[in-house]
Amino acid sequence: MPELFTDCVHALEGPGRAERERILGLEKSAHVHDRYRQELSCLQTLETGGAPSAIDLLGFPFQAAAWNLQRGLFPERSAEKLAGEQASLVMLSEMDNGMARTAQRHPTAEIANARKMAYAYGVEFLELGLGNEAERPYCTDDFNAKGFHGNALLAATALQTPFMLPLSGPPIWFSDDNDQPRIGARMAIGAKIETTGGPIVALSTHLESHGDIELRERQMADIFNLIDWHFSDLPVLIGGDLNTGNRTGGDADAETLFDLARDRGYQRHGGPKDRITTRPSLISGTDPQPMKLDWFLSRGLVIAESRVVDALDDEGTPLSDHDLLICTVSGISD
Repeated sequence: MPELFTDCVHALEGPGRAERERILGLEKSAHVHDRYRQELSCLQTLETGGAPSAIDLLGFPFQAAAWNLQRGLFPERSAEKLAGEQASLVMLSEMDNGMARTAQRHPTAEIANARKMAYAYGVEFLELGLGNEAERPYCTDDFNAKGFHGNALLAATALQTPFMLPLSGPPIWFSDDNDQPRIGARMAIGAKIETTGGPIVALSTHLESHGDIELRERQMADIFNLIDWHFSDLPVLIGGDLNTGNRTGGDADAETLFDLARDRGYQRHGGPKDRITTRPSLISGTDPQPMKLDWFLSRGLVIAESRVVDALDDEGTPLSDHDLLICTVSGISD
C-alpha cells in the first residue's frame, strides 16, 4: 500500500534555524537524509486553510489550472492571473513558505485568500540554504524563517480528506555537490472534491527535474497506485509539472510515463502539441531551454479543451518560468 499522510494542521512548523544549520553540517548520505525525512513532522503533515467562496458543489463546466509558480515571487499578480482565467480548481507547484528568496511569505495562503479558495499545502523539501545562485539576489534576509518548499491544491469549494503522497526516488538534493541542499521528496497532494456530478479526486504534483525517464515513470506509478488503492471508483484529474524531457533531450513524447498513463486509463492534456510551457523569467534568465513540462492527466472526466496561457502580468512581467496550463472540465464521462 502506498505511503499516505493525512494529518492536517492550520500552520506548519519545522525545525528552527539553528537545527537546520546543524543538519546542513552533517554527512550528506542517504542514511542521514532518510533518518531526518522520517523524523521531521513538517514532511508528513499537510497545512489546510483558506475560506472557499462557495459551500455548494463545484458545478460543470469549470476551469482547472496547473502552474509551476517558481517559488511564488508574485502572489497578488498570480492570483489576478488565475482570476482572469476563472480557475476554480488550481494545482500549484514550487511554492515557498518562509523562504528569504520570497520575503518569508506564504504565497499559497495569499493566493487562496485573494481568490477565496480553500487550500492544502504540503512540503516536498525542507530547504537547508537560501536557494540556488540565481535566486540568492532576491533574498530579503540571510536566513529562512521556515525553509519550506512544496506543492498545493486550491479549490473554490471545500477540500475533502486531503492527503499527501511522497514519491519514489533517491535523495538527489542532499549532497555536498548541490548548491541547493534539501531534505525531502517529490510528492503529490490531493483531495476529494464534491461536484454536481459526484465526487472526483484532484491531485497536484511535481516530478523530479534531476531524474531520468525511468524515475519519472516510477513516480507516476506511485500516484496511479495510490489512486487505485484508495479512489479506484472515482474520476481523477492530475495536474502539474511532470518535467517531461528535462535533462533527457527535451522530447516530452519520449517519456514512458505517458504509455503507463494510457495503459492505466488516463488521457493527457497539454494544450497545442507544439506549444512549450517554459519561458524566460526574472530568476531563470532570458534563455531557458524550451520544453513542454506541464500536463493534466484525466480519468473518467470529459475535458473539453486545454490551453497554455502566457505567465505575464498586465505590464509584461513574467510571473514564473512556466506558463499557466488551463483545462475545461465539462463533466463526468459515462
